[in-house]
Amino acid sequence: MKMEDKEEVLEEVEEKTSENMTEEETKDEIEELLSEDSDEAIVEEKEEPEPISSKKKKKEKDEDIVEERIYTIPLGKALVRPPKKRAPRAISLIREFVTKHMKLDTSVLTEEEKGELPKLTISNAVNEKVWSRSIKKPPRKIRVRTTKDKEGNIKIFLAEGE
Repeated sequence: MKMEDKEEVLEEVEEKTSENMTEEETKDEIEELLSEDSDEAIVEEKEEPEPISSKKKKKEKDEDIVEERIYTIPLGKALVRPPKKRAPRAISLIREFVTKHMKLDTSVLTEEEKGELPKLTISNAVNEKVWSRSIKKPPRKIRVRTTKDKEGNIKIFLAEGE
């Protein structure tokens, strides 16, 4: 405990105590308050919950993943389009490729049976990579990591090292 804090506690005790108390009782009370404050500070530091480690979070996410694959997707067909439509075409090529290779089933029959259609989600990193050189010059190919969970939802991430 800092000296300033001790002085503040002493002042508070002096204000609270009346003239009826003796000096010995006042000193005892001050010592008790000082010991209580220092004990509370120690207890508060120990009681703080430890943050969940990143390994535990990854394990929880891995449990949901059924399938994970890494693909190199060719985007050369996007260059056939006019310059102002190439990056959007590259994104649609990524969607088509992953839908085909990860067997994303979007038929009407599965909607009636399961309730919801599976979703295909492209991460922000993949989108930024495609759009990094503007709308006119998307990359010729892109390396992605795709994951499929229990419900059939597919997420597309940029492969590590890209």
